[in-house]
Amino acid sequence: MNALQELYEVVMRRKALYESGEVDVESQKSYTCYLFSKGQDKILKKCGEECSETIIAAKNNDNEELKNEIADLMYHLMVLCAQQGLPWLEVEEVLEARSQKIGNLKTFKQVDHSS
Repeated sequence: MNALQELYEVVMRRKALYESGEVDVESQKSYTCYLFSKGQDKILKKCGEECSETIIAAKNNDNEELKNEIADLMYHLMVLCAQQGLPWLEVEEVLEARSQKIGNLKTFKQVDHSS
């Protein structure tokens, strides 16, 4: 099992804990449970924030910050997947299928800007 799948399984366990009502978000100090308690809007907001921070770190050529922001973004995307009922394995399957494509250069439409 890879690190991403392991992290996703932790997220899913926290989601199950939150949904069961067996966890008090405040006493558990679980950020993942907190996100689930706040719902989709909060999760989407965090995904947007982390994406922006990733872009800024890349623009600043700060690889130390960039790797941390990418990790934060990946985590929040996993929480989003869990919230939406999308298994992480399905995301990995899409990535695997894409990695098998060779010569996948997209052709771009030619637009006549003179008309």
